[in-house]
Amino acid sequence: MTFSSILIDQNILAGHPVIKGTRIPVSLILNLFSHGYTFEKIINEYPELTIKDIKSAVHYAEDRIKREEIYSA
Repeated sequence: MTFSSILIDQNILAGHPVIKGTRIPVSLILNLFSHGYTFEKIINEYPELTIKDIKSAVHYAEDRIKREEIYSA
């Protein structure tokens, strides 16, 4: 899966994944969802984002979690 809306650049937020063309990190979008924000509320707070951008951030996070290695204690 490609994440065309996601940018990882060492010169932007120390390489944390952000929405391309912004300095809005994927982690912020996930945090907003965890605090009950809807797509509409996120876009109201960050009008430079699109629904596609937000979905891309969620899919990017899902993909990263799926690829984590699990170690038993």
